[in-house]
Amino acid sequence: MNLMLFKTLWGHPGTPISAAELAIDAHYSGLEAPAVGAQGYLEALEYSLDQHGLEWIQEICTAGSYVPERHATVRDHLKDLEAQIVLGQNLNPRFINVMGGCDAWPIQQSIAFFKDAMNLGEKYGVTLSFETHRGRSMYCPWNTIPILEAIPEMKITCDFSHWVVVAERLMDSEWDAITLAAQHAHHIHSRVGYDQGPQVPHPGAPEYAACLASHQRCWEEIWRSQAERGYTQTSMTPEFGPDGYLHHLPFTNAPIADLWDLNRWIGECELAHFKNWSKGGL
Repeated sequence: MNLMLFKTLWGHPGTPISAAELAIDAHYSGLEAPAVGAQGYLEALEYSLDQHGLEWIQEICTAGSYVPERHATVRDHLKDLEAQIVLGQNLNPRFINVMGGCDAWPIQQSIAFFKDAMNLGEKYGVTLSFETHRGRSMYCPWNTIPILEAIPEMKITCDFSHWVVVAERLMDSEWDAITLAAQHAHHIHSRVGYDQGPQVPHPGAPEYAACLASHQRCWEEIWRSQAERGYTQTSMTPEFGPDGYLHHLPFTNAPIADLWDLNRWIGECELAHFKNWSKGGL
């Protein structure tokens, strides 16, 4: 099994073309980005992927942005999902990462949504991987467990930084949820969270070493499960981001780090981590 890295366009200040150039320079396999954008964006994304021979993970947020519209119905979410699947079809995504559902829904409503969403994936011949994301149905480990138990064939994208801040603790104490999530894991977002936030100031800082090590134990559990399930490739998107995730200095509002530097650091760290794990983990 080998590890493929993808560059996120979330927080990227330039064009898809400049993002693709950075991805190539860092030896990444592709980009993770939505199909929705300003006029000319989708064409620029397609050109960038074709020019550099990069793969694409499509990102879809249903019924709103990262936080859904509070009173959107299951039908609203499904209509939005289908429209975005259709929009991205010509670019042939490797798979689609879906931030779907709503954290305020009862469990059974979320289960109904995910089952219908998976039917849409089958209809259009695309793989859907549903993200563990705040604001969404799988925002915490305890909502996620009954959903996954009800839908054993469901694939998920694991971003455990969301669970850490929701639970206000690292996930070592919730290993039953991590083990179950790993059995469904298709993709990883490698952001490191801490008990009071979804993003540490820098994952290499010694004061956050325990947080990095905890997330790495979770990622190893995913790799172990994927190897047992016959995966020959595993994928990861380093996803340190903006929008209040990146720490800023008070008064000047100056960012304390460069996002691409952070993502390159965690990407290189995890390539080395995966290589070392592979020696004994497979």
